Amino acid sequence: MRPNIPENPRGRKTPKRGRRRHFDAAIFEERFSTIERVFAWEDKFGRLLLRFERISDVHYALKTLAYTMINLRHYCRS
Repeated sequence: MRPNIPENPRGRKTPKRGRRRHFDAAIFEERFSTIERVFAWEDKFGRLLLRFERISDVHYALKTLAYTMINLRHYCRS
């Protein structure tokens, strides 16, 4: 597994020394179309947006319930 992060030139005139970083724009674009969208769906559940539960089992149970509702909504629409 290799990181896929675009390098920030920060106003450099010459590239950074050392080994060149791996970056694939297609993988980066796919990440934004899938993972970030799932996080946006999760943010619709206000109780999960800020973690109010002190017990981690309750928080993970609510998260599982939220993902179940997201998947159910997706499959019932098809």
